[in-house]
Amino acid sequence: MLAGLDHIILGANDLGRGIDWVEERTGVRAALGGVHPGRGTQNALVALGADCYLEIIAPDPSQPFVTWFTQINSITQPKLLTWAAHTSDLDALAQRVRAEGLAIDGPHQGKRTRPDSKVLSWRLFHLRNNYGGLLPFFIEWNPNSVHPATDAPAGCTLDRFELQSPHAQELARVCRILGVEVPIVLGSRSLIRARIRSPKGLVDLAS
Repeated sequence: MLAGLDHIILGANDLGRGIDWVEERTGVRAALGGVHPGRGTQNALVALGADCYLEIIAPDPSQPFVTWFTQINSITQPKLLTWAAHTSDLDALAQRVRAEGLAIDGPHQGKRTRPDSKVLSWRLFHLRNNYGGLLPFFIEWNPNSVHPATDAPAGCTLDRFELQSPHAQELARVCRILGVEVPIVLGSRSLIRARIRSPKGLVDLAS
């Protein structure tokens, strides 16, 4: 099992359709998570274990435009976009990554208000070169926030998660610098793959 995986992100051009798409395949209906102010997105969640979850992300019609994951406006079928790894000390990790010569954006603050009015907050940073979404962004949850996997709809578990790349060796080298453990296979194109064990059986997701 991948150490540090926090969540995987499934993009959709409409949140309702994304929720239906996941339910049709898994038998589990994602719960609304809330909106991301200033980013133009909203989400819904399904737990994949005690500390890992699937985030369905889609445009928020109440905001003027999407500023992150802009490709969700034009995709026709839900697909994996990227993933997040958690850390308990984001500043120390950011310092170590910079020292290794990797450029990052952040750390930045983030928050969203859940439908039950609870506010979740976190800090994160991105790698400027994330190999087209293959490499994660890193998140540190506020200790006063409930981790989304805790009370997201249950019934699914992450069976397998892997990366495919024509530059598998280089990707593995960067993952070692980042302290991320993830299976990486050589392939002709870049892909994120996740296999989910669900009430309806195994479900394969890909980017």
